[in-house]
Amino acid sequence: MSARAYPIELAFPDISAHEKSDTGIAYVHTFDSGVAGPHVMINALTHGNEVCGAIVVDALLRARLRPRRGKLTFAFANVDAYARFDSSKPDAARFVDQDFNRVWTSQTLDDASLDSSELRRARAMRPVIDTVDLLLDLHSMHEKSKPLIVAGPLDKGIALAEQLGTPATVICDEGHPDGRRMRDYDGFGDPQSAKNALLIECGQHWEASAAGVARDVTARFLVRSGVVDEADLPAGWTLPLPDEMLIVRVTEPVVAKSLDFRFADNYTGLEVFPEAGSVIGWSDDEAVRTPYADCMLVMPSLRQLRAGVTVVRLGKIERRIAHAQ
Repeated sequence: MSARAYPIELAFPDISAHEKSDTGIAYVHTFDSGVAGPHVMINALTHGNEVCGAIVVDALLRARLRPRRGKLTFAFANVDAYARFDSSKPDAARFVDQDFNRVWTSQTLDDASLDSSELRRARAMRPVIDTVDLLLDLHSMHEKSKPLIVAGPLDKGIALAEQLGTPATVICDEGHPDGRRMRDYDGFGDPQSAKNALLIECGQHWEASAAGVARDVTARFLVRSGVVDEADLPAGWTLPLPDEMLIVRVTEPVVAKSLDFRFADNYTGLEVFPEAGSVIGWSDDEAVRTPYADCMLVMPSLRQLRAGVTVVRLGKIERRIAHAQ
């Protein structure tokens, strides 16, 4: 399976009107209702080529949505990467120097010897993020996969995903070995903290349906948090709930031994193999097999293939939750 190119079906909004804000942090807007309630944040552009979140945050800022209770923050994160977007090489705008979603530990953020475009931006946003109770981080994927929720490893994240009710697949994982995600930062990743976060992969980066998923999950998240009422949101944003949700626990990565790795088919993600021992690919001509029944492929990719790179993660379906329709 080689890297695939996909058409760009979404218009990238001009977000320059949102640069100045009362927070003093460019492209980060916080509104306080003056009434007791949680501080809720909707974050877009953790990666500069993932436009669906920017479409949603731009729309809500232009609609002048304000909280009835608590505080509401709308943020565009990696705006420097977004400004570099070029439709002829769209993946190049994912970040400038390093992945913005791998720097979220106090140790990394406090280390003055470390510097990058993404670290400077994370440090600028950190004072606001430190006060957030509920975070929704809107993402998308390179492959044309169905949308999914990344709930993290904790029970509280899984519970919040179940309350949201959509997308249909909930991925429970420990994150990435090369750095911590924003959704796992500080209290979000502490089982003793009431803070909570979800990361939503809304679909393929540039397919029109990804924006629809981003609108739906944002509307549901805001209403469930209590900061706004359903009538405050733009009409037509919510979509029907899926018939059921799958709770999937990531158990292990598949790591390429060399450049000689290939998948058995053109997988895009969330494929389920009912039988243990199913061949999903070959590494140095050795078959790679599923280790258990009902094994799901989580975000397979050969875009950065080299020795030591994770090409797919394997997930075990733990539970199925039926939705009443």
